[in-house]
Amino acid sequence: MKRLIATATLLLAGSAAFAQQATSPPRPVWTVETLPKPAPLTAETNKQPNSYRSEYGFLKLPPGRVMGSTSAVGVDSKGHVWVAERCGANNCGNSTIDPIMEFDAQGNFIKAFGGGLTVFPHGFYIDAQDNIWLTDARAVPGKGATVLKFSPDGKLLMTLGKPGVQGKGTDLFTEPNAVIVAKNGDIFVADGHEADRGVARILKYNKRGKFLMQWGQPGKGQGDLEVPHALAMDSKGLLYVGDRWNNRVQVYTQKGKLLNSWTQFGRPSGLFIDKNDMLYSGDSESRRPVGYGYNPGWQRGIRIGSVKDGKVTAFIPDPDPNPDAGATSGAEGLWVDRNGIIYGAQVKERTVARHIRVK
Repeated sequence: MKRLIATATLLLAGSAAFAQQATSPPRPVWTVETLPKPAPLTAETNKQPNSYRSEYGFLKLPPGRVMGSTSAVGVDSKGHVWVAERCGANNCGNSTIDPIMEFDAQGNFIKAFGGGLTVFPHGFYIDAQDNIWLTDARAVPGKGATVLKFSPDGKLLMTLGKPGVQGKGTDLFTEPNAVIVAKNGDIFVADGHEADRGVARILKYNKRGKFLMQWGQPGKGQGDLEVPHALAMDSKGLLYVGDRWNNRVQVYTQKGKLLNSWTQFGRPSGLFIDKNDMLYSGDSESRRPVGYGYNPGWQRGIRIGSVKDGKVTAFIPDPDPNPDAGATSGAEGLWVDRNGIIYGAQVKERTVARHIRVK
């Protein structure tokens, strides 16, 4: 009887999950059996040196504007900092505020655009032509569940998915988390933000938005995915997926062949790989309590290491004094500029921090 009740509960949760709504559904009650195994601990898990100083509040917002939650930050070829925030709150569904903002390298506001087009700005990528790519991870009728490509002046150039329509087809997304563009223009999208919605996949399109292939399914096994939350690409064109719910980074070819599965970078919410093939992984969720974020023994923060050997060599710890009390803290979205400055977009704190190497 208990098993039947539990099954019915999961089915109801799954049905409700696909409702077009701007807020998250109630999380199910997870047990140790339903969660992935925590990443194995070593003596070095939280012990790498921190050679960075952190700055907060350096972005100067225009009068009357407040920063909402954000997991989207990037830096363009001019050194300008771009942020997509959630309209002064944690949702843009009923707002006409322009969520995509541009700042110069000193943090001075330049412009904003995108008002009325998004519900839940989430993943961010700036391509070689400085076009702005944004994933919208939720939906209401008429907008959301899309990947939007903008020119630097705010012109909408491309829409992947159907605004306001969630689904599992190759022309639809359920909850697009992240987007990245390869050197040849191929577009990769990570889809599936909630672990109980039955979607966890990577979709590939050509530069014109034509569907090419997809891979991934929900699960804990090698090659499976559960909340593919972030994407990065190294100099060889290998694709790194922040498999957040499984507490690991999975490394694929661009045709979906699994090459590596790394747990040493924590529970990844954000990923970035710089020109020297250094991987930056933002762990914003590791917690000891059984349930959401379960990854006991792992401290939240930004882990840094080379993709050439997978060894973590630096760690910027999250300053939150009590991370077990909340679902998230610290950096989710990550970007590193040409000077090595790390930018972290923080959902809970509603800010963007920058981390500067101390010489």
